[in-house]
Amino acid sequence: MSPFFGAAAVAAALSLSLAPGAAPALASERPPEARPHVQVHARITTAYELPGDRVYPEGVAADARTGVLYAGSYADGTIYRATPGRKAAEVFLPAGADGRDTANGLKVDRAGRLWVTDSTTGVAVYDTRTRRLLASFTVPGEGARFVNDLAIAPDGGAYVTDSVRAVVYRATPRQLAQGGGTLVPRFDLSGVLEPHAPDAFTLNGIVAAGRHLLAVDMTGGDLYRLDPATGGIRKVALRGGDLLHADGLEFQHGRLWAVQNTTNTVTRWRVSRDGSAVSLERRLTDTSLRVPTTLARHGGTLYVVRSQFDRGGPMGPGVPETPFTIAAVRGL
Repeated sequence: MSPFFGAAAVAAALSLSLAPGAAPALASERPPEARPHVQVHARITTAYELPGDRVYPEGVAADARTGVLYAGSYADGTIYRATPGRKAAEVFLPAGADGRDTANGLKVDRAGRLWVTDSTTGVAVYDTRTRRLLASFTVPGEGARFVNDLAIAPDGGAYVTDSVRAVVYRATPRQLAQGGGTLVPRFDLSGVLEPHAPDAFTLNGIVAAGRHLLAVDMTGGDLYRLDPATGGIRKVALRGGDLLHADGLEFQHGRLWAVQNTTNTVTRWRVSRDGSAVSLERRLTDTSLRVPTTLARHGGTLYVVRSQFDRGGPMGPGVPETPFTIAAVRGL
């Protein structure tokens, strides 16, 4: 999920956008000679519309059992529910519920529980059937923090990135059963990441990939393999590209998908058996993705959040196009 960006940096990053008034073309409409060898034919459509004129969506999660999608507002913490067959999403949890001011990372676990991160307070877990708050996890210590994305591990626990502290916290299954508690720092990458400015945001998207976790440093453009069993940290070899500005991640069946927000890009990578290397297979870059912050894959379709952070949001001035939407990307 995306933290704040400076307007100047955004303007530079978006300098490849189309001229004003030009209609964004789908990747499949561009001439083959204009595309890199990994650029693909893909169809981008609007899957869901989110009610409200200041939504600025951040996270998205799919319930693998039902196909229902949940999206969160970075602006005020509202959680939306999108049901297959209905284009208009509905409010699932209102703004400010349980003290939540933002909604960044979202995940639905195998038991149908919805996990939601708030950038300053921590993590909340809800029953998707009753909307009841099941557990709350708080950030340890005082001072700056930015609780960002999370991954659900095979043991039912969760791992949560902090983009300011460069730490990955753990919420244990025992804590979940007891109604929550304090997040426990499990991986400290502050001495491992590439050099960066003191106020830079680092760790962002994180996914469970077999017995390992994969977490991305959006500023350094690197990917890291984390071993929950040993606490080991290893930089992953990137073959064919980098992950600069990488935001949310998705992992299924040996492949990793990433959104790179300010370049309006989605990439697909083949992950080695031991998670020590990834190879770029496909890339889709399209301005109609409108600064994508994360994605979820269900039924062969990628559901990509169009944050519009550069249009009057945290990344720049302007007026957003409404309604805010979740895109469906097929062919990637």
